[in-house]
Amino acid sequence: MRLPWLDPGDPFPNPSQAWGPEQAAPGLLAAGGALDVDSLCRAYAGGIFPWFSEGQPILWWSTDPRMVLFTDEFRLHRSLRKTLSRFIETSGCELRIDTVFDAVIRACAGSPREGQAGTWIVPDMVKAYTALHRAGHAHSVETWIDGELAGGLYCVAMGQAVFGESMFTRRTDASKIALAGLVAFCRHHGVRLIDCQQNTRHLASMGAREIPRSDFVAQVAHNRLKPALRWRFDPVYWHDLLLPRPSA
Repeated sequence: MRLPWLDPGDPFPNPSQAWGPEQAAPGLLAAGGALDVDSLCRAYAGGIFPWFSEGQPILWWSTDPRMVLFTDEFRLHRSLRKTLSRFIETSGCELRIDTVFDAVIRACAGSPREGQAGTWIVPDMVKAYTALHRAGHAHSVETWIDGELAGGLYCVAMGQAVFGESMFTRRTDASKIALAGLVAFCRHHGVRLIDCQQNTRHLASMGAREIPRSDFVAQVAHNRLKPALRWRFDPVYWHDLLLPRPSA
């Protein structure tokens, strides 16, 4: 099956045209184009994301089904609940947003991945998402312990559509604390869904699951038009995660 080649500025194909399970790379939609802010914003608005390795052209994907985390389905396991409670109560432990985005994405790029020899966060991706951060569309969620960056994640946001990208950790459970912080932040602001892109055992253990691509694209189209979130973390947001949720 022929793969569309994009010149910079070209419109993206409809996500429904991505390669299916019978093709060599299910979810692959197009190649080429550019990683500028406009292209990335148009891609995410359509449920499309870039993913490629060093030496490859830019590859654009829209997987079906799509792995997502509904924030009210986040699994706060007993051990993580204890870790979070201790983190919140300990002086010198703090969750921050957008204070060192560059350091977070570079740490994600340098973190080894299970089953991967290298990283998909190549230098061009670091440069592109740093520019996206400067434009207000990419954010870092950071776990700080005793004045040191212990772990974190970065994500993309358009309106109230939130797309998780990558995590890293330097201390036990520091990346899980950052993810829990993102979930708490999203719950507080009424964001119901965080995109996870790919199905992994780790994400599934935290409550993520697959939904049809058509449903995901429809959710993005709706949520990206909502007022932009104020990306600041207040410790009171932890209550949205740790306190019992009222029954329906």
